[in-house]
Amino acid sequence: MGSKLYVGNLPYGVRDHDLEQAFVPFGTVASAKVMMERDTGRSKGFGFVEMGSDAEASAAIQGMNGQPLGGRSLVVNEARPMEPRPPRSGGYGSYGGNPNAGNNGFAGRGEGSFRSPYGTGPRGRGNPGYGQSPEGGNRFKNDH
Repeated sequence: MGSKLYVGNLPYGVRDHDLEQAFVPFGTVASAKVMMERDTGRSKGFGFVEMGSDAEASAAIQGMNGQPLGGRSLVVNEARPMEPRPPRSGGYGSYGGNPNAGNNGFAGRGEGSFRSPYGTGPRGRGNPGYGQSPEGGNRFKNDH
């Protein structure tokens, strides 16, 4: 068993120090970290506690799992390594697009960027979009 613990279902008002204090009765707390939203600074409702030894970690799981903290029942178990996630794609700016496509990070132009299945621009003649045939007519009308 590892000494790093996952602590879930935390009240949103709990901070690192509060988390550390909750686990001190079970042994030495090497670190306590509440995960925070990058944009808003608000708690994500979970964190990690690293205990001084495996025995202390086991005691903390037994003593804290299911216990109330700030009106919520904690979930405490051994932390698992983060699973690799596929890279995100789409969007614009630093959120997607092909940085090597010469588009300065903006999707919509260049190799590897998103292309709409509904056409490539304004719905005019010769530029078929949704509801238009390649001949420029309306696909949904009976043009007989």
